[in-house]
Amino acid sequence: MTRSPARVLLLASALSAGTLLTVAGCANEAALHKVTSAPSPSAVRTPAAHASPAAAPVLTQAQAQTALIADTDLGAPWTPTQGTATWRDSLLKAKTADPDCQRLLDALYADELLGTPSTAQAVIGLDDTDDEAQLHYQVAAFKSSDVDRTLAWLKTLPQKCARFTATTTRSGPQTVTLTEATLPNVGDAREGLHLTLTGTTPEGDQSTLTLDTAAVRIGDDTITLTNGGLANVPPDAMSRALEIGAQRLTDVQRQGRVQI
Repeated sequence: MTRSPARVLLLASALSAGTLLTVAGCANEAALHKVTSAPSPSAVRTPAAHASPAAAPVLTQAQAQTALIADTDLGAPWTPTQGTATWRDSLLKAKTADPDCQRLLDALYADELLGTPSTAQAVIGLDDTDDEAQLHYQVAAFKSSDVDRTLAWLKTLPQKCARFTATTTRSGPQTVTLTEATLPNVGDAREGLHLTLTGTTPEGDQSTLTLDTAAVRIGDDTITLTNGGLANVPPDAMSRALEIGAQRLTDVQRQGRVQI
């Protein structure tokens, strides 16, 4: 049968419109399927096998206080401190040219060998009245990776700052010598330094300040210690304090994890 041109044109138009509707319908169906088949945020769950582990308990203020040593741990002649030693301002408040050596002096003067704790910390000061020495002991929580970086830096200082001159505010120039200190095998990581500052006092007398300092990391918690004086500094005081303190902090950590 022969169709007229007009009839052919109408039929083609109808077919074209039908095709477009069919394509649009398929597209809408696909879009609808994509939306309805995607999981809602509330439905998303992390498989148990891949769940992240619980964060380690953070040291509380009470736990840090419990982990401190006391004068009775070291025995006579150690007693609770009567105040900040005068040599801290007269000898440790000093300037030097080398950035690493200056950073160390600043940390010792501020009594923050590992920096400023962002969480709980506890500090105690003890005096040795026989030798006129003073010991500062701190327990604090730090991020372990940050502590390890600082310990690695401390380890380089006996080479970088073996001998240098520091100019103090009140006592003039001081000759500083620095060596590595021997520490007991406690904690997960540790580093210690032995310093002497030789020069004069504000009164013009010859003086030598001896200072032992150490930092120990036990998990995410730390012990820092400085022990110094213008007379003899008991050589075993730092080792004994770290041995007792490391065990005490370990016990506190274990008890804290049981309670959580």
